[in-house]
Amino acid sequence: MSKEKTTGFSTKHRPGLQPDPAIEKQLRERCQKGELPCAVAFDIAKRLDSSPAAVGQTADLMNYRLVKCQLGLFGYTPEKKIVRSAETVDEALTNALQKSLEDSRLPCASAWEIADRLQLRKMAVSSACEALGIKIKPCQLGAF
Repeated sequence: MSKEKTTGFSTKHRPGLQPDPAIEKQLRERCQKGELPCAVAFDIAKRLDSSPAAVGQTADLMNYRLVKCQLGLFGYTPEKKIVRSAETVDEALTNALQKSLEDSRLPCASAWEIADRLQLRKMAVSSACEALGIKIKPCQLGAF
């Protein structure tokens, strides 16, 4: 039995919801082994002028597994998560993170915005979050 048939991601959504046809076509063309890398999901969203959430939802409905999170939080083997705690965190980054918290968590979209604004790698932001004990949630693709 294929991985695509056994993952069950579609159960996260209401019954009867159908995949977006344009996104579905892109996923079938660009994904292998039922896996959708985060960077590919964002590229599809950009190309189709769609939201990352819509791409994530369509991937779920097709039972594709999201992999290789650009923040290093999920989808890597064998460790699953590759982000490591930063040894030190710059005060400007700490302040930016603290100001962007929602219910004591940092939305993924805010992590990306902070990385862009402070000209940091996305993994540097997630590493700072690890060091500061900040959970990143929700994922823009709906993984968590």
